[in-house]
Amino acid sequence: MARAGKRQEVLAGALTVFARDGYARASIDVIAAEACVSSRTLYNHFGDKAGLFRAVIQESATRVAAAQLAIIEQHLSHVTDLEADLVAFGIHWRTPMPDYAEHSALVRQVNAEAGHIPQEAVDAWQEAGPLAVRRALAERLAVFAADGLLRIDDPLRAALHFSLLISGANPSYRGGPVTPDEITEAVTTGVHAFLHGYTR
Repeated sequence: MARAGKRQEVLAGALTVFARDGYARASIDVIAAEACVSSRTLYNHFGDKAGLFRAVIQESATRVAAAQLAIIEQHLSHVTDLEADLVAFGIHWRTPMPDYAEHSALVRQVNAEAGHIPQEAVDAWQEAGPLAVRRALAERLAVFAADGLLRIDDPLRAALHFSLLISGANPSYRGGPVTPDEITEAVTTGVHAFLHGYTR
């Protein structure tokens, strides 16, 4: 197997294990078995479990970010009705992507193990994924502000506010996956609140 191909198989196997077991409980032996390689191969490629985890979450976040950047481009590159276009974007953005279910599970594990994940891995994940997407969204919001559609002093902070408002997160709710209707309601009300705060 070519070196690049072997690395990708290891990353795929490790993603499956880390997403299922979390960082602390995942073992190199289990990951090696999942990836059909030897433990020595893992150490040769990544040094240790922390190095492997960093590579896994960075590579996975990069792929998910690419999909989210495409959604931003699809909905926000040419806006005709700001509120309607933001709602359409938000619904698409919030709708779960089956191809990235393991990444979503991995992020849940990271959140559950906060404080126990190597900080370098967290930083790599944020830079490759959430921050890259937030910067792209901020660029679009800055364009809308330049066009007089929004009143924004800090586009990056506005992008964070937008993301939080459309998430519809309820800290007291511990139920199952949200329904399409719940996503639509959360996004619609979130966009309304965002525009209330950021329009002239």
